[in-house]
Amino acid sequence: MASWSALSPSIVEYFEGEDFYRCGYCKNESGSRSNGMWAHSMTVQDYQDLIDRGWRRSGRYVYKPVMNQTCCPQYTIRCRPLQFQPSKSHKKVLKKMLKFLAKGELFRRNYEDEPMDSTMEDAVAGDFALINKLDIKCDLKTLSSDLKESLECDKKKKEKNSKKEDSKELTYSQAIEEKLGSGEPSHSIKAHLLPKPGKGADLSKPPCRKAKEIRKERKMLKLMQQNPAGEFESFQAQGQALTSFPPKAKSNQPKSLEELIFESLPENASHKLEVRVVRSSPPSSQFKATFQESYQVYKRYQMVIHKDPPDKPTVSQFTRFLCSSPLEAENPPNGPECGYGSFHQQYWLDGKIIAVGVIDILPYCVSSVYLYYDPDYSFLSLGVYSALREIAFTRQLHEKTSQLSYYYMGFYIHSCPKMKYKGQYRPSDLLCPETYVWVPIEQCLPPLENSKYCRFNQDPEAVDQGRSKEPDRVRVFHKKAIMPYGVYKKHRKDPSEEATVVQYASLVGQVCSERMLLFRA
Repeated sequence: MASWSALSPSIVEYFEGEDFYRCGYCKNESGSRSNGMWAHSMTVQDYQDLIDRGWRRSGRYVYKPVMNQTCCPQYTIRCRPLQFQPSKSHKKVLKKMLKFLAKGELFRRNYEDEPMDSTMEDAVAGDFALINKLDIKCDLKTLSSDLKESLECDKKKKEKNSKKEDSKELTYSQAIEEKLGSGEPSHSIKAHLLPKPGKGADLSKPPCRKAKEIRKERKMLKLMQQNPAGEFESFQAQGQALTSFPPKAKSNQPKSLEELIFESLPENASHKLEVRVVRSSPPSSQFKATFQESYQVYKRYQMVIHKDPPDKPTVSQFTRFLCSSPLEAENPPNGPECGYGSFHQQYWLDGKIIAVGVIDILPYCVSSVYLYYDPDYSFLSLGVYSALREIAFTRQLHEKTSQLSYYYMGFYIHSCPKMKYKGQYRPSDLLCPETYVWVPIEQCLPPLENSKYCRFNQDPEAVDQGRSKEPDRVRVFHKKAIMPYGVYKKHRKDPSEEATVVQYASLVGQVCSERMLLFRA
């Protein structure tokens, strides 16, 4: 990731969580409290580091619950996909989907399967009210030109001054306009069907075999008799079975997640499902072409599942929450083929969108943001199905990018029954809200039964290793200039502002506070 140093820095405006707001989980009118910041831009590495300290984004707003004060403490949860094994209930959902695709079988409707962070919007509604109250008027274009001007000015200074400390402040040379460009077309990821292993429960009898399989075997034997060399090679290239013996009986080894998802379908299958990953920010051509169809699915979902009135799920609201993202699109050579940043994972059934998973692809994880789906297909348990597909997708990305090996499911809220389902994806860990280390969820559940707020790290001497030790080193962007906070505060002697900056540094940690730019008006 050394090559990423050429990227322009993250730019944020920080707001203290001074007031309490309505909770989207327990509906307490004044129980929710969080700190937040508006991200004008953000690198994927900075966001990765922030979510590893309990932060979470909703659109361009990045927030962190005040864990020991909010009514429903929200613990960051991550699944370990490389060790993940689907449970019986997960397998039922996958088999239900396969039966529907193969034979068109319909099942009883079920609205109980919650998607990832289905109440995200309600949870941060109070924080958006705070932003509106503060009346942010920071113009992004002006900020962009100011940053560009300051960087060019710094570059000239660098030519005159060869001090190493100064050079550290001048590693960022790109302007914000470049990161908000059109971006490259996204990649479409299609499901490849894997061959279904042979069956045969009674080991004393030959395993059952399909007529099609027998015909293929006869054809292979005939070709081998006619031409043992050339014809056989041609047949091998078609990917057919290369043995004249009956397939072996099914082993006791459980099927992998991929085998369950991509199990082969008959040629005359009733339905066709395709999953496409399209970049949402900056919007790719595929995203733009499907925007209206995707929005209509979201609108129906909000009205039927969350009982929103028809005028609430507007295009602007949809765009603000699920399409706008501060994350830069990054495509390093050692990264995933689709690159890093924000995406929509679209589920296409017979040529139409029935569900969309909003995800962020970060240096070490796939982060699930939200899921919405067509209520007519709720009988397919799309919340669970999409989570399993995203776990499989993480494993797929890991094959090329080895460090990308986690699946973040947002917040786990033990006191909220609708959000406890996330703990069913094992193995998984919860983030300690005080020391920011990951603790297996099995160790966290007993104390959570006794108290909503818990410190999971059992070492009483342990402290936050990434805490801010030198607030004066916080990078500040003020009046077209980038400077350490220690320099900035000499000209702005305001005790209340200093307390805000110190709090900001403690929440984002030393590394991010020195790398991101804190905008000061």
